[in-house]
Amino acid sequence: METERLIGHDLFQFLRPDQIKIISDMAERVSLKAGDTVFQRGDKAEDLFIVLTGQVALRLPSKGGISFLVDEVGDDAVFGSCICFQIDAYTLTAQCVEDSTLLKIKAEALKKVMEEDMVVGYAVQTLISRVYFKRYIDTMHKLQAILGNFPLEAG
Repeated sequence: METERLIGHDLFQFLRPDQIKIISDMAERVSLKAGDTVFQRGDKAEDLFIVLTGQVALRLPSKGGISFLVDEVGDDAVFGSCICFQIDAYTLTAQCVEDSTLLKIKAEALKKVMEEDMVVGYAVQTLISRVYFKRYIDTMHKLQAILGNFPLEAG
């Protein structure tokens, strides 16, 4: 059971003990080595992850083996299934940069709690949306910086 870790995380600050228990019962601690893949783009998105220790790279892969680094996340970061947006597949690949311990939470458990208590659901959805939107904005800034480094040539 991961009850203490859930209680101490910002994402779950609005949940009652019985709601924490539902999620905790559907969570597991996962230890991975540097280089291990947590999930690949296109895999079925069933889990939400919290980094307990370590570092995970979130990458957008492309053809030819090249990938764009969207973000590197560390302690207490949330990534993975975004039940708020009802996306069925992971849109990025997550790979451990260093040995990492993750809390793997079944998205269905969190979704159940959110649907049964709309006030809590709204609060959790707002926090998750904020994390994902910040990651989106940061990625746009990275892309702008990359494109800004290309010289403009006259046609």
